[in-house]
Amino acid sequence: MRTVSGIQPTGNLHLGNYLGAIKKWTQMQENMECLFFLADLHAITVYNDPAELSANTREMAAALIAAGIDPDKAILFNQARVPGHAELAWLLFCTARIGWLNRMTQFKEKSGKNREGASIGLFAYPVLQAADVLIYGATHVPVGEDQKQHLELARDIAAKFNGDFNTELFTLPDPIIEGPAARVMSLRNGTAKMSKSDPSDASRINLTDDDDTIAQKIRKAKTDPEPLPDNVNDLNERAEAKNLIGIYAAVKDITPQQVLDEHAGAGFGQFKPALAELLVETLRPIRTRFVELKQDHEQIDAILCKGAAEARELAQPTVDGAYKALGLLH
Repeated sequence: MRTVSGIQPTGNLHLGNYLGAIKKWTQMQENMECLFFLADLHAITVYNDPAELSANTREMAAALIAAGIDPDKAILFNQARVPGHAELAWLLFCTARIGWLNRMTQFKEKSGKNREGASIGLFAYPVLQAADVLIYGATHVPVGEDQKQHLELARDIAAKFNGDFNTELFTLPDPIIEGPAARVMSLRNGTAKMSKSDPSDASRINLTDDDDTIAQKIRKAKTDPEPLPDNVNDLNERAEAKNLIGIYAAVKDITPQQVLDEHAGAGFGQFKPALAELLVETLRPIRTRFVELKQDHEQIDAILCKGAAEARELAQPTVDGAYKALGLLH
């Protein structure tokens, strides 16, 4: 099994990033061949200050390593150091169809009312995502609900290319569906995802928050006056309660029902301190390592260069195969 996953190099990493992707990656690297990349080519589909993008890419790499990604077990690199991603994307643009991209719901959400002013990259980035996966012959890709459509597009592009050019070049990857606990919501609004773009810092737990700040944010997190139920289905109409239970479950690697089995009947005056203590103990070593590592640009760059060299070696046969299938001299 080989899996490929990317994460955009945004600053201000938070608990949602950790539980939504990074923690899962640390577990996957123990059981399969993994390539993890910083999606800096995806980042430029909207304007990014160049210096800020460089800094965020190093910071994200530091966060991944601090959280447990081992560059000796997984291949860790930034996308732009492997030109094959952009190269293969162009070849796949010529196989993908406009009608397929018009059906991608995320472009409609991200472009909003400014569809005509959005970059072509923002419209077409699912094809680059397909290239990210297909270039390494990935057999499995972890996806959340909002990315399932993009993996289906990658499979459609791969199948059409293989059929059009009578080749078996591309593997059609299968999804690894994320569990519901991986979706971490705002501490101020249980119906909105935890996000660095939320103007309220109290809405999220940042990986750089100290112990007291974490405890304070959990203490002030929005909840309701009802005690915790004994059945997880009773949380469906209680978004904030469901979120805190989900966070506890995701950190401890247990189900929300198991959390309720332990805390049913308790009020949030009892549950919040338990959650705060769990988060403080879990995040403290990650924060300490992250703060230390993100200052060492030389070490981070060396790790990313090593990973990129390994990734380029894996990618080149697929790029060469695509050129050959298309009848292009290369």
